[in-house]
Amino acid sequence: MPTRPTAAALEAARDRTIPDVIGEGLSVLFSGINPGLWSAATGHHFARPGNRFWPALEASGFTPRRLRPEEQDQLLALGLGITNVAPRATARADELSRDELVAGGAELVAKVHRYRPRWLAVVGITAFRAAFAEPRAGVGPQPTTLGDTRIWVLPNPSGLNAHWPAPALAEEFGRLRAASTGRS
Repeated sequence: MPTRPTAAALEAARDRTIPDVIGEGLSVLFSGINPGLWSAATGHHFARPGNRFWPALEASGFTPRRLRPEEQDQLLALGLGITNVAPRATARADELSRDELVAGGAELVAKVHRYRPRWLAVVGITAFRAAFAEPRAGVGPQPTTLGDTRIWVLPNPSGLNAHWPAPALAEEFGRLRAASTGRS
């Protein structure tokens, strides 16, 4: 079991970045909003206990079992990857400026054009709306594409997102999985 970061380690992680889990030819590239302090302190995406990203991947069938954040590199063999809209770690996503989200969106577009995943799944509707100048976008598949890459917006898997209970979150991830594998 990984060691829990201390309060000092979490504060020291502020503004850090963490490496992407990315490669060419992915089925789905998941993009979080930005790393939280827990993720930046551990170097692993969606690492904070209570974040429902890893359980949603398992429940939706993207992964054969619940991976732990420190096993994130195993996603590549499954055709999955992880990046972020904004690279800078913060305690809360609302600490990011609109300009950071817009700049991060441009960098994300460049990554998509370089790696060419079949799907880009942005995890967080508010960040997607700001980063992609799509103020009316909703959760689900988007009408726009980035080259041949289709876009899907997923709800934020933070345990604080009460609008999306775990079963509904897993169901939405499952809809993306079905679309990404050609199963409906």
